[in-house]
Amino acid sequence: MPSVSESSNGVTHHFTVDVEESFHASALESFVDRADWETLPSRVEGAVRQLVDLLAEHRTRATFFVLGWLAERRPQMVRDLAAQGHEIASHGLDHKRVTQMGAEEFRLSVRDSKRQLEDVSGQAVLGYRAPSFSIVRGGEWALDVLVEEGYVYDSSLYPVRRPGYGFAGGHRDPHLIQTAAGPLHEFPPTTLRAGPAILPVGGGAYFRHLPFGFVGSGLEAAQRRGAPGTFYIHPWELDRDQPHIDVPFLTRMRHYGHIDRTVPRLRRLLSRFRFQPIAATLERGGPAADSVGLSAAPSVGSGKAARS
Repeated sequence: MPSVSESSNGVTHHFTVDVEESFHASALESFVDRADWETLPSRVEGAVRQLVDLLAEHRTRATFFVLGWLAERRPQMVRDLAAQGHEIASHGLDHKRVTQMGAEEFRLSVRDSKRQLEDVSGQAVLGYRAPSFSIVRGGEWALDVLVEEGYVYDSSLYPVRRPGYGFAGGHRDPHLIQTAAGPLHEFPPTTLRAGPAILPVGGGAYFRHLPFGFVGSGLEAAQRRGAPGTFYIHPWELDRDQPHIDVPFLTRMRHYGHIDRTVPRLRRLLSRFRFQPIAATLERGGPAADSVGLSAAPSVGSGKAARS
């Protein structure tokens, strides 16, 4: 088995995957009509198989946040993931951002996607991640809905300040939120402090475009705090042969740029750090003061960002 960092302090991080087609990505939503989704070539199954094989090489299981839209159309892919020991969680119904929905539409999205995924996978779906991390300040009502619909954890509150998404000032490590509807475990993507700034280094385009050391430093800083970091990737970020849509330069760079870096960087990441599904952390008690150095039940937005 590949060697793992000896300075992990016993911390096992979370490897997570947002399972969607390339054309579902928010960066492309202004250029791809939802009505055309059914006519576009599906490439998600091949990319997921490549990712699963890579995880298997490193004896790593992960959390796969799957769209209900895909569970309906690619049920065998979801069954295979569950059969191979990976956790199935919800990425919503159709990749519509929470900021584009009202409370009732959001409720239907998380309720229907949970039901679809449970029916297909045979697993209880415990977790949710909003498309584009779109639970933002002022949208905390969505966390109440998640609890009411039976979710145990969320992984949507990216504690960064960025146009389009971000939960600036939020906790940077796993924590327990007390919502009006009850407790909800939160697993934010990994960040890195650089002076007064909090940098998003948890995965995705940042993993492809930033130097690899940023991601590694973010996970190592979490280890020093005794907290698991949360890494994320999309299957289409492994697909070098995906069809390219004609989009402006900045969008093209954001979505297609440095795709060739993804697989070698993933091999390096998986060799250096230990990872597991989020559900495995919950099985061991979840975020708690004695394991991650946080108060047991902060209110939403009440805590200061952790240092380092």
